[in-house]
Amino acid sequence: MIERRDVDLRGALLALLLSLFWGGNPVAIKLGLEDAPPLRLAWMRFVVGGIVIALWAWLTGRLAGFRLRRAEVRPLLVVTLLFIAQIGTMNVGTSLTSAAHSAIVLNLYAVHTVVLSHFLIPGDRLTLRKAAGVVVAYAGIVVLFVRQAAAGPSSLLGDGIMFVSAFVLAERTVYLARVVRSLDPVKLLLAQAALGSAVFIVASALTEHAPTAWTLRLAGALAYQGVLIAGFNFVANLWLLGRYRPSGLAGFFLTQPIFGVAIAALVTGDRLTGDLLLACLAVAVGIGLTAR
Repeated sequence: MIERRDVDLRGALLALLLSLFWGGNPVAIKLGLEDAPPLRLAWMRFVVGGIVIALWAWLTGRLAGFRLRRAEVRPLLVVTLLFIAQIGTMNVGTSLTSAAHSAIVLNLYAVHTVVLSHFLIPGDRLTLRKAAGVVVAYAGIVVLFVRQAAAGPSSLLGDGIMFVSAFVLAERTVYLARVVRSLDPVKLLLAQAALGSAVFIVASALTEHAPTAWTLRLAGALAYQGVLIAGFNFVANLWLLGRYRPSGLAGFFLTQPIFGVAIAALVTGDRLTGDLLLACLAVAVGIGLTAR
């Protein structure tokens, strides 16, 4: 087994690159929503991501002797259902708010995780420093919500749904921390791709009637979500976690909301208002204080 070590320059640059890609994911979703409704975009993302992961697993020999054990069924189902709920609310929420707001509120999941861990994971207590980080981050979101209340019900509703999505993502993260040793990551990702595709195909067929515009923009958005996020980021994150201490990587990942806001301003033209920047800074500081 490789001994985990402090983050070196190569690890730091890769962690920042992954953070950049994760930060841009809400923007990619926002662009994809221009051409496809939320649930349809979700199943397309699951299909592309599933193909990428299956190809990676096959090329690396991880499919050899692949079989599902009875003890794996329940945790795989729970994690997958949580992921489906998170992706669905993320896409719907992003369709109702700006990409910058989506990036900030979604990354609040790291703070939610700390709060949930205090109650659900033995020994993971909410220290004074972590509590301060929670307060700072939530205060930034309150500022964002108050500002949005004056902007109209749709944008406020979108932010609220994104808040729920971040909370579900935190719950999934905590649950994974409790069962991760019993789950093969390839089985987890393929289960998510298969069940997620099926659920969203049915849900989209029943509720969404708008046509899909088959554009290069949609292809790019799906490639970003399915190849970069579900594919490259997953594999590279496994590599990082296998070689470096998680506590050393945490600081680099707090840049995600900052990258998200910057990319949204550059790509979708979101205005960098004072309340937006304040909320972004508060969430980043909150993540930093709550990180181990």
